[in-house]
Amino acid sequence: MAGVEIEALIRQLSKLPGLGPRSARRIALALIKRRETLLDPLVQTLSAAASTVKICSSCGNYDSQNPCSICADPRRDASVICVVVDVADLWALERTAAFRGLYHVTGGLLSPLDGIGPSDLKLDKLVTRAGNPDVREVILALSATVDGQTTAHYIAEKLQGTDVAVSGLAQGMPIGGELDYLDDGTISAALRARRPV
Repeated sequence: MAGVEIEALIRQLSKLPGLGPRSARRIALALIKRRETLLDPLVQTLSAAASTVKICSSCGNYDSQNPCSICADPRRDASVICVVVDVADLWALERTAAFRGLYHVTGGLLSPLDGIGPSDLKLDKLVTRAGNPDVREVILALSATVDGQTTAHYIAEKLQGTDVAVSGLAQGMPIGGELDYLDDGTISAALRARRPV
């Protein structure tokens, strides 16, 4: 059986999302077998990330600078703020290169059943940011779940006192999707959001 340090490495790896004990064991073995090309550089990279990565005081993104490189970029459209739940959502939108405005990470969704209320999210800061006269639109890029829609309605209500337009992402047929494989809610949303061809 593996030594104490190796077992500790496997336990730590298995805590990562999407990794169970078997996958963690395979990864640990690969890291150990390729110590100089995988393990040592990974240790250095993790150490550097742990000491330099910060949370952006403006939007909530992770970066090595504060404000983050997105908020500090003068080429970004500061009149539009896209609200997302998590940094992973922000990064997904950035990968598309379709959005050139700023972001706001809420850190979660309202969920009364889980005891998550407005004070648990970064919504007051969003209202403050939306009150800036330069901001003209807030896009709610939240999930199409009950909690996501509840949060979207709450945010829309909180922004009623500002002069910003509040919009949401379109919902419906995914590109490359086939009707037979979609759920009823997605098909219904696609029908309601239809557009001229």
